Amino acid sequence: MTRTFNPESYGKLLAEYQPKTIITEEENEAAIRLALTLEHRPNRTPEEDMLLELLLTLIEKFEETHYPIPQGAPNSMLIHLMDAKDVTTEALANVIGSLEVVREIINGDRTISKTQAEALANHFNVDASLFI
Repeated sequence: MTRTFNPESYGKLLAEYQPKTIITEEENEAAIRLALTLEHRPNRTPEEDMLLELLLTLIEKFEETHYPIPQGAPNSMLIHLMDAKDVTTEALANVIGSLEVVREIINGDRTISKTQAEALANHFNVDASLFI
């Protein structure tokens, strides 16, 4: 059974949580807490899905502005994301092939292929061009 979107219910959610452009770190943390609550809520309504999507957009905009990813070599971008997301080389082995390949990429001994870049982009939710 497909549930339909109810604008009145969505309006009530917006009135209750009052999402807005995030300006401070405290507002960002509050938005993240709410997004996590919604994300882990079983049987979310379509209106809650819409609110979650809005919150994620607001959080992403704030973080892109306040925590820009520095431009650098593809392997340094990978190392930065691994540090920021607390991802191990072992975890990345499942994403791009083998532990040996991950270590070679991190050490700069191997370039990242287009297929690997796309897999990493999907894993980290970033643009694949960071790794090419």
